[in-house]
Amino acid sequence: MSGGGATAGGASDGEAAGAKLIDGKAEAAAVRAEVAADVESRVAAGARKPGLATILVGDDPASAVYVARKIREAGEVGMNSEHHALPADVSMQELLAVIEDCNRDDGIDGIIVQLPLPAQLDEDAAVAAVDPTKDVDGLHPVNQGALFTGRPGPRPCTPVSCVHLMDTTGVDLAGLHAVVVGRSALVGKPVSMLLLERHATVVLCHSRTADLQRQVESADVLVVAIGSPRAIPGEWVKPGSVVIDVGINRVDGRLVGDIDFDVARQRAAYITPVPGGVGPMTVAVLLRNTRDAWLASLASESAA
Repeated sequence: MSGGGATAGGASDGEAAGAKLIDGKAEAAAVRAEVAADVESRVAAGARKPGLATILVGDDPASAVYVARKIREAGEVGMNSEHHALPADVSMQELLAVIEDCNRDDGIDGIIVQLPLPAQLDEDAAVAAVDPTKDVDGLHPVNQGALFTGRPGPRPCTPVSCVHLMDTTGVDLAGLHAVVVGRSALVGKPVSMLLLERHATVVLCHSRTADLQRQVESADVLVVAIGSPRAIPGEWVKPGSVVIDVGINRVDGRLVGDIDFDVARQRAAYITPVPGGVGPMTVAVLLRNTRDAWLASLASESAA
């Protein structure tokens, strides 16, 4: 990393110091407070409340918890919530009809189709059916294309959360060597694009990457999103690096990340904990995206 031999955390080379934890809960609270204040002031001035629609198919316990959290936090920042709970055996036609109803509802500014969907449903088609202006997850092909070409549009929540948490460290990403492990459309690919926007040099790794250890060991900034508990040994982490662990895995009744946290923490300058890192920020960014979609809708209504 740049800095004439100093690590990102300010320790000199060779100095043993534990990483500073990046507090996702505190950052998420700050974002929610900003959104809540904006909503409150505009509603007090006569604007309608923003609306968020959630669509949950089936009874997957983890998905149900995630959706309940989104609904609760939306209410806490002054948004209206509309929840659609569909049976696991719902047809694709029925799901698309619900999405279209939400698209047509002028009181709905953001739409979330909770993933994953049951096997009989086409996730890509469901995501593509959401009005791009209401796609607060930032996953619609139009919005993914906007990210790829550097045009305005809603950005995927988890990748934005990753970069936001990096920014809290004060480390300048320009020119740094960033390694992303995991190439999903949800995290790996979009976070790589966001890092490129910030002028980092990005290597995107995956299950067929030759000599993954060498790639990880070279990372000034490391993002891991593979959904495999402690898959990245802490010994691979470059001293003085910034480490963002997106993984949320349940092992022996507790949540752990994709990185061996205990060892990695002794080497990195900054690291996100699991839980309490990227997870809380992701929901906060979702609410901010919904606020932004609402503001765009209000502006359009005023201009009409």
